[in-house]
Amino acid sequence: MSYLYQNFREVDMIIGKISKGEKTVKFFVKINCIDCKKTVSGKILASEKYSKTESFTKELEKFKKDYLCGICRDRRRVHKEC
Repeated sequence: MSYLYQNFREVDMIIGKISKGEKTVKFFVKINCIDCKKTVSGKILASEKYSKTESFTKELEKFKKDYLCGICRDRRRVHKEC
């Protein structure tokens, strides 16, 4: 596995806006691709204040319903361009 790929896999998905110096919370959520049903690691990062709001819950649920893994997303993008 290449160094670049290893670093890319460690990136958390950010939901909401995180201001500089603001405390953050990390969530481990089970996320499945809506096309291939592959399970994704689902490390979510959000600000501490935003994570306690109802809009965060709604945004997370919408994200889980619309999530495509990288392979399926690229497949749709290439198919759409043709």
